[in-house]
Amino acid sequence: MSPFQLTRTLPEDATGAALSEDVLQGLTSTPKVLPPKWFYDARGSELFEEITRLPEYYPTRAEREILIARAPAIAAATGARTLVELGSGSSEKTRHLLDALPGLRSYLPVDVSESALTGAAEALLRERPALQVHALIADFTQELILPDTPGPRLVAFLGGTIGNLLPPERALFLRSVRTLLRPGDALLLGTDLVKDEEVLVRAYDDARGVTAEFNKNVLNVLARELDADVDPADFDHVALWDREREWIEMRLRARSALTVKIPALNLVVAFEEGEELRTEVSAKFRREGVAAELAGAGMELSRWWTDERGRFALSLATVAS
Repeated sequence: MSPFQLTRTLPEDATGAALSEDVLQGLTSTPKVLPPKWFYDARGSELFEEITRLPEYYPTRAEREILIARAPAIAAATGARTLVELGSGSSEKTRHLLDALPGLRSYLPVDVSESALTGAAEALLRERPALQVHALIADFTQELILPDTPGPRLVAFLGGTIGNLLPPERALFLRSVRTLLRPGDALLLGTDLVKDEEVLVRAYDDARGVTAEFNKNVLNVLARELDADVDPADFDHVALWDREREWIEMRLRARSALTVKIPALNLVVAFEEGEELRTEVSAKFRREGVAAELAGAGMELSRWWTDERGRFALSLATVAS
C-alpha cells in the first residue's frame, strides 16, 4: 500500500460555489457578514502564519506549550492508532502528537486545500516513512465519512477554530464529530479561554497591523474570485470584545458611503459611512461551558489541560456512557 493516499469528497468547483453562496447571502443580510474561512487564500495563510508569531497573539504559543507538555498524557489516555485532524492545514502542531503516539499507524488530515494536504503529507513522510497518511479533501463542517483505519481513533480539532462557529453551528459540529467516534475513541479539542479584555483585543488588533491586513485580505479574495470592484483601503479594521456573548468580533468598517459591484453575482452592495461587515467571531470559553457543549453532543469531558498561565485549554472527550 502506498504511504500516501488522497481522497476528494468535495467537487472540483465546490470552493467557488460556496464562496458565491456565502457572499450573496452575507452581503445582502442585515448586518452584513462573511465567514472567516475566506481569509485563507495563499496570501491570507501567509499573513496568519505571521500573526501566530506576533507578541500579542498568544493562542498558538499557549496551545503548543500544552501539546509539548501533555502529549505523553494524551497518548497514554487514548492509545490511539489513528489520528484524525480536522482543518489540518500545514500539520505543524500535529508533530507533537505523532511523536508521542508510539502505536500510531494512520494519520488522516482533513482540509479543503489539496495543496496544503499534499505539502504537509510529503513533509511528514520524509520524517516518518512508516506512517500511513490518508488525506481527505473535505469540509469538516459538513458530514464526514472516514476510511476504515485501526482503532482507537483520536480526532483532533486544534487552534481554537471551534470558536469561529456560532453556538448553533458548534452544536451541529460537535454532534457530527460524535458520529465519527466509536467506543474507545476520543476527541482532542482546542479552546481559547475567557481572559482580560485588553489582552483579547490586542491579540486581534496588533500594533504592526498584520491582523488588519489579514482581515482586509478577504476583500482581495472577492476582487480576484468574483471580480468585485472593492478597495481594502476604503475600510478600517475593527476588533471588539462582546462581553455578553464572550467572543471577539472582527469587522470591516466603511470609511465613507460607497457601492461595491460584484459582476459575477450580478450584485450591487451599498455601504453607508461607518457601516460594518462582520468577518469573524472568535468565541472564548470556560471549562463548564465546554463540558456542557460536549455533553449536549453526547460526549463526556474526561481530561482538561491548560498552559501555565491559563490562557488556552485542550480538552479530551470520550463517548458519554
